[in-house]
Amino acid sequence: MEYKFVDHTGVVAPPMNLISPFVVPKEAIDSEVERLASLPAPENGRRESFIVNPHAGGNGFAPGTSVTLCVLKPGERTKRIRHNSALVNFCIQGAGSTHIDGKPVKYGLYDVWNTPGWATYEDYNDTKDLQVRLRYSNQALLEKMQVHVIDENPPEPGQEKKSPAHTHDKSPFGTFQLTEEGAYLMPYEQLINPEMAPHQPLYFEWTKVKQELDKLANLGQSYRGRRLYLLYNPATLNTNGTTGNFFATITIRPGNIVDRPHRHTSSAINYYFAGSGYSKVDGKRYEWKAGDLMFSAPGWAIHNHASYADPVYELTIQDSPINIWMGSLLWQENLEHPLEALGSTGGFQTNRPADAA
Repeated sequence: MEYKFVDHTGVVAPPMNLISPFVVPKEAIDSEVERLASLPAPENGRRESFIVNPHAGGNGFAPGTSVTLCVLKPGERTKRIRHNSALVNFCIQGAGSTHIDGKPVKYGLYDVWNTPGWATYEDYNDTKDLQVRLRYSNQALLEKMQVHVIDENPPEPGQEKKSPAHTHDKSPFGTFQLTEEGAYLMPYEQLINPEMAPHQPLYFEWTKVKQELDKLANLGQSYRGRRLYLLYNPATLNTNGTTGNFFATITIRPGNIVDRPHRHTSSAINYYFAGSGYSKVDGKRYEWKAGDLMFSAPGWAIHNHASYADPVYELTIQDSPINIWMGSLLWQENLEHPLEALGSTGGFQTNRPADAA
């Protein structure tokens, strides 16, 4: 391989080249579900298809996000697998269960759960109906980095042999302060044995989430914010994530609500599972309905969403947490006001009364 120098002296930054939004209609998803269900059972049990955006690169739906449509027929199960990508899982038809590092999680329609990276898992359809799931992953990002590691034959949970050098003990060689401004030095012993913040499989039952979400419908037309809850994983700390890469939020939009336009450098993917409406993204209008999957907000595109007469429920997957870690999450909540780097310079407030539900 040869290298080269690319002279960038005095070059002015080019304008942003935004990827276009698009809608994958329910009818297309249903057709692919039917096709997957018609196939002979594969040896590994995984009937699945990437939903690919050709402009995202590789098998991504967004540049850093993969979306996989997963189908299991009644009585089927998948073989154990693990990988260093983390997952957000969403059941859009039927029910079933998954075992994550030996821990069972039973789920139903519109339930959400996460699968931590390098956790061993297997999926089951222990029902009499077809099971369909959407799986969101940072696989697309790891593939671009060429470091997506997959183990197709992991040992059973609890049976893996540990390295002789494996430890959970705190290193006796600690970091120490170098400058008054707060620069530190960390020895190698601490570098390869960081303090752990374990990511546990967390389960968000739709019926319980909906009870809290429906209270937000009472905020009224004057509310300047979005009626949603983040499915929060405390291990993500101030990055407000469901995994280290993504947050998953579930939104209710009462009938005839039009959001205020805003933008952010994180990209967003919406799955609408009740109601209908439209989005305006980068000056173009896109119609959607229940059962549609939408690349709803390419990073830094100005956008807003609106509901028609019936209430809308939607799951949004957004790569905000990794952008907060990188210090790159620019967010402009009101286009007439300055932007902020969320998690670094500040944030925003809404007009929600403190005593509101």
